[in-house]
Amino acid sequence: MCESCGCGDPEVLPVEVRASVLSHNDHEAAHNREHFQSAGIVAINLMGSPGSGKTALLEATVRALRGRLRLAAVSGDLATDHDGARLRNAGIPSLSITTGTACHLDARLVHDALHKLDAGPVDLLFIENVGNLVCPAIYDLGQAANVVALSVTEGEDKPLKYPVMFRKADLVVVTKADLVPHLPGFRRDVLDDAILRTMPVPRVLTVSAATGEGIEVWLAWLDQLRASRAAEAPTR
Repeated sequence: MCESCGCGDPEVLPVEVRASVLSHNDHEAAHNREHFQSAGIVAINLMGSPGSGKTALLEATVRALRGRLRLAAVSGDLATDHDGARLRNAGIPSLSITTGTACHLDARLVHDALHKLDAGPVDLLFIENVGNLVCPAIYDLGQAANVVALSVTEGEDKPLKYPVMFRKADLVVVTKADLVPHLPGFRRDVLDDAILRTMPVPRVLTVSAATGEGIEVWLAWLDQLRASRAAEAPTR
């Protein structure tokens, strides 16, 4: 018994439950990863706060890659099909995953969505996670890379306040660069220092989906990721 409240050892049970949940998720994620690899799909887990510009970045990506690569997306949100509809309107197969109360996607939700997504052959699959800088970071979905969208309007301290998210990121995309002139208090050097102190291997790009700034650099990173995954793929 817990001496402080008599609730029956609360220090142990939450850890055991979380370990069990993550273990089951990791098993599902491994299945997703095998599917992606066998199908030649590079899956990207795109995370960030609500309003960080995740969907806008994907819309700009679709416009830039139209006719060059086969793209698809699944978008997680507590409610509505708004993001999925935006991506379908942009021209790619997209399915919304409504989680109800869950603040993140898990591997099973992604697996089930893929069976419902009528996309055909896919080169790049974008998994647009639920807007949140906490929970999505700890759930493996079977992705090839984690990308965090961080808008200039969120402030410079987010990497320090939510370090797990940035520690697990392969790339941080600083979005809404066109708004910097309207943010006189924004200090890019402070943001860069915060990223440097949290990411094991800092990799940062700056983009504006509105003006197209940095989109070509983002596309080059995607090409590099696809090339590296192709080189790692087992010989069939």
